[in-house]
Amino acid sequence: MKSTALVLAAGLGTRYGGLKQIDAVGPYGQTLIDYFVYDALRAGFDRVVFVIRHYFEDAFRGQVSSKFDRFVETAYAYQETDSCLGSFTPPPGREKPWGTGHAILISRKLIREPFAVMNADDYYGANALKAIFSFLAADHLSANDYAMVGYTLKNTLSEYGAVSRGVCECDAEMFLRRIVERRSVEKTSACARYVDADGTAHTFTGDEIVSMNLWGFQPSIFDHVQVVFEQFLADHGNSTDTELFIPTVVDELLQRGDATVKVLPTQDPWFGVTYRQDRSAATQCIRELTDQGLYPERLWRS
Repeated sequence: MKSTALVLAAGLGTRYGGLKQIDAVGPYGQTLIDYFVYDALRAGFDRVVFVIRHYFEDAFRGQVSSKFDRFVETAYAYQETDSCLGSFTPPPGREKPWGTGHAILISRKLIREPFAVMNADDYYGANALKAIFSFLAADHLSANDYAMVGYTLKNTLSEYGAVSRGVCECDAEMFLRRIVERRSVEKTSACARYVDADGTAHTFTGDEIVSMNLWGFQPSIFDHVQVVFEQFLADHGNSTDTELFIPTVVDELLQRGDATVKVLPTQDPWFGVTYRQDRSAATQCIRELTDQGLYPERLWRS
């Protein structure tokens, strides 16, 4: 089965203060992208599509993808503020892309096969990539059968500030019922909390299942995202910073009964680099995984 890993790497890194996609965390200058591309190839994926922006393409190719271009087929899609908008004109002052839902649309012309979606600034774990690949390779899937790797909330929080998490509600068979994107989720002494749009604080136990944007989709997702994105632009397109997130798209499909999403729980470690202070922790985690023999010191030797 031909399968693609779609890597969302067009973020501006506002909270990080720079292009975290190209910052090194490994012993020989490897980025987090190096590690999950390495894991994706071991899982069975044979193609990688990167969603990036034109202005940092040279730096991205030079510091990241050039290292493994000879090991895997790669392609690039460009998420700009005026991409895939049809006749809609973005408002003055809009600089950031339109979110992860928009990023999926950007890649539409490059993907015709089942594919996984993942963030460029997260480490997901080898078993998580294997789980998504195995799901996509199953021969009993219908066109609208999707999957998501589920992580435990308390294992995904940053010590240095608030994060966004897609909080999940599942049935007894681990099919997703609801997913709600919660912004400004902060770690607390009890576990975590978030503040809603009305300023009301809500607490989490920490055992909630959350999405870290590791999804398995069929190509049918593109038509679904197109419909949701067009409505998003009609409702929120005049904002300079509102974004459409993948969990929002998926939840709309679930509520309409247009898709099923199997949640694949994992005990794999997760870590990411939302804030610049997170980088040192990520570097230490990679060092420990390397010392355990899960990765070679150099990933891309011929």
